[in-house]
Amino acid sequence: MATMRSPILTALSVTATILLTSAASAQQEMPNLSDWHEASQKAAKQMMDKYGPPAEVTETSLVWHETGTWKRTMISKEAVDHNFPMPHPDVMEQVIDYDVPVDFFDDLAAYDGSVIVERTKGEISARCDKEEANFLALNLANDIVTKKRTWEEARTFYADTIKALMAGDKPEYTQGFVFDVSKEDIKNPDQPAAKM
Repeated sequence: MATMRSPILTALSVTATILLTSAASAQQEMPNLSDWHEASQKAAKQMMDKYGPPAEVTETSLVWHETGTWKRTMISKEAVDHNFPMPHPDVMEQVIDYDVPVDFFDDLAAYDGSVIVERTKGEISARCDKEEANFLALNLANDIVTKKRTWEEARTFYADTIKALMAGDKPEYTQGFVFDVSKEDIKNPDQPAAKM
């Protein structure tokens, strides 16, 4: 006589099979990172250790959505050379929703060329090789927009804070956001031209 499995055991078995299949599938889809920039490989490992496998995988990028306070994290195979505050490769861009008034675009660009504002999307991002540096970059961008610091003061603070981080300290501005990150839709689709 065959034994009947309870519906709960059957459901658990099916769920376990689906999860194992999904995990195996995600592993198979992961590109071989051995030919990626060394900083990209390190950033990918750190993000996978902290946030799990990426939501999107291509031959040249890994993308996570809604991890921690980040709206999106993207790691690129190729690095962008960046010399502020010292030479390093930018490989990881992290995004939050943030409404930057147009009057501050020039100041943010003067402060750090790896802070990227997308007015239409209502987003701001930082691109570096470490999450701590991205927290720092955006915390200081917020300081500029809220007139707590000038862009020159922010550059000095950034360089000093990176030195402290490299010495083993954990400065507050590198450990998370020191301001409330918006969870609202703050896109700015702009206005049609008058004669269109």
